[in-house]
Amino acid sequence: MGLQESSISHQPTIIPRDEHCISRKDISEYALKVLYRLKKGGYEAYLVGGGVRDLLLGKHPKDFDVATNASPEEIKALFRNCRLIGRRFRLAHVHFGREIIEVATFRGHHETGEGEGVIENGMILRDNVYGTLEEDAVRRDFTVNALYYNIADFSVVDYTGGLQDLQDHKLRLIGDPMVRFQEDPVRMLRAIRFAAKLEFQLHETIDSLIAEQGELLANIPAARLFDEVLKIFLSGHAVTAYKLLKEHDLLQYLFPLTAPLIKDDDYSDQFITHALDNTDKRIHEDKPVTPAFLFAALLWLPVRQQAHLLQEQGMPPLQAMQVAGDEITREYVGYVSLPKRFSFPMREIWINQLRLEMRRGKRPLRLLQQPRFRASYDFMLLRNQAGESLQELCDWWTQFQVENEDQQRHMVNKLKGDKGPGKKRRRHRRKPKDQQAS
Repeated sequence: MGLQESSISHQPTIIPRDEHCISRKDISEYALKVLYRLKKGGYEAYLVGGGVRDLLLGKHPKDFDVATNASPEEIKALFRNCRLIGRRFRLAHVHFGREIIEVATFRGHHETGEGEGVIENGMILRDNVYGTLEEDAVRRDFTVNALYYNIADFSVVDYTGGLQDLQDHKLRLIGDPMVRFQEDPVRMLRAIRFAAKLEFQLHETIDSLIAEQGELLANIPAARLFDEVLKIFLSGHAVTAYKLLKEHDLLQYLFPLTAPLIKDDDYSDQFITHALDNTDKRIHEDKPVTPAFLFAALLWLPVRQQAHLLQEQGMPPLQAMQVAGDEITREYVGYVSLPKRFSFPMREIWINQLRLEMRRGKRPLRLLQQPRFRASYDFMLLRNQAGESLQELCDWWTQFQVENEDQQRHMVNKLKGDKGPGKKRRRHRRKPKDQQAS
């Protein structure tokens, strides 16, 4: 069993300011403004969750969340720049330009708390039940995410043993793991994401249960799974997360069309690993990463397979790729939502894999001007890196991009079967009807 609620101390461990490493200079100025205004308004105010966890680990968190005993309506009354969001889990978002500080009211037990809560077949469908700081700590998922920084005296409050788990690099659920996974199956995906991001070991009770309970993810709305896919694979630790998802048989619930086609140390596995490694590097270098490219890579195996099948049935290659892309996309969005702003460029990346092979005439120059050219070119490089025989094609396009227009024409004309520089097909004009032989 995991850490049971009955074993959680009702007397928390309090770590005073001079015994921990959190400094206000490392906290967002806007998060501090929110904390201080809540305190001034007579409410309890704590920094909580990943921000506290990462600060204690010596990291620099990007997001800072606040927990308070103020209700959502009371929070909104304090901040003119506040919007209340969420139905399943009501939150206050306090806006400071592009930065948003998320403020949550302490969650309570559904049996005894105040507010509205709905549980169906063990799964929490609505969670707007409010309680105390202690109840809020117990309601959180992992012990390392249940640490609170108190703005009143700058201490750290620990009800669940999270500080010890931080030191041990262990990821442990609060409460009975089976119950917690049934309440919210997405916690299994969060466990994988945090284990990858923090380089922590999953506690043995989590480790053994995830594969058994994985089928619960089939009941999660497709839109929520899309959000989790982005969080997992755009965290900068996608390769590690991918390996953990495979190890715990969870990849099938995020990419059910891809997972059956992956074989260890095969082209399939190497292609995805290279693509995710490329994504991780770009994130660590603060370069942009588009979800369209990510999904193009993670759905490439079934698209490639379907396109080959359609070609064997006599369909031309370009049409086969278009049809395969449409079919796989249509089937996939039944499992995981994929907005059109990502699915359209994703399919263009796939189709461009064939267009990159068409290097005659003006096609290369036209393709070079296409908005999705660079992503398509990078995708081709990944295919070659994973074992497809595309080195000559990759070298040609690599050189073509850096040459001037005259040299680009020369490169096109040098290709086999070209008529040579400057030669054009001769057009034969049709004679007027009155000059044609009768």
